[in-house]
Amino acid sequence: MQTFFKWLTNLFPLWSVLVAVLALAWPSAFDWFSGTMIRVGLGIIMLGMGLTLTLADFKRVILVPLALFGGVGLQFVVMPFLGWGIGHWMNLPRDMAVGLVLVSCCPGGTASNVVAFLARANVALSVSMTAISTTLAVVLTPLLTKFYVGERVPVDAWGLLQSILIIVILPVTAGIVINHFFGKAAKRLNAVSPFVSVVFIILIVGYILSQNRESIMDNWRVLVAAILLLHVGGFGLGYGLARLFRFDEQSSRTVSIEVGMQNSGLGTALATKHFAALPLAPVPCAVSAVTHCILGSIAAGFWRIKSNGNPKQ
Repeated sequence: MQTFFKWLTNLFPLWSVLVAVLALAWPSAFDWFSGTMIRVGLGIIMLGMGLTLTLADFKRVILVPLALFGGVGLQFVVMPFLGWGIGHWMNLPRDMAVGLVLVSCCPGGTASNVVAFLARANVALSVSMTAISTTLAVVLTPLLTKFYVGERVPVDAWGLLQSILIIVILPVTAGIVINHFFGKAAKRLNAVSPFVSVVFIILIVGYILSQNRESIMDNWRVLVAAILLLHVGGFGLGYGLARLFRFDEQSSRTVSIEVGMQNSGLGTALATKHFAALPLAPVPCAVSAVTHCILGSIAAGFWRIKSNGNPKQ
């Protein structure tokens, strides 16, 4: 049974694409998934992430401090600057520009850990980077969002911080506590929790796309181009800068994946709640969720082929 759910989870990019197509072709299919359920769903996703973490994951900071903190630093420097720069360069509508910056200021996504495994990267480093970036996001996501879009639209940094605490930190902490004190129960939950997370992520994506179908269809070229530039830039700069800083191959792949893949679900939830006056703000976040999963899968496939040709990698 566990193998079956793992197989379903690994097909995450396929489910994302299918749900995106369904949402745009048959929007009413997602009417039941309300805005409140987005925040509840994201909390369940974060709880699932917490169930996979142990205190040992945070202790790994001692083993790879340069790669860990260097990678997390790149994530919060490269992606927000890219999001802001692309928005200005392409002269995106204000709603889309704000949504693009918001998702670029989010921490690494949980799907990055799966991609790191498939890419034969450093999974321990990936898990640690996701955990540390998620923790730092409590402060950095609101501050960076206010810094980059504050002149275009009022940003309630304190409100964003409170939402991240409730939606992210509390369920992640609960998951870690359950894993620490009730290890056997956590292990059973871990057999299905990654797939449950995938289900909620694609439901969030489907709902946002369905609610903004007309605007997406009218602006799909510029929207897809902006999101592709953001994530391709994240993957490319993450890997290139990691190699420049002399990280080893596995660590460089990991940093590339962590920088290139954002917690788009968090961006969607924050945009829905805090930028209600900008109806298109959640759209780049939803499109981002589909895009970075596809790009991550392509990168993983490339690196697996490369590793097969060179056993040392």
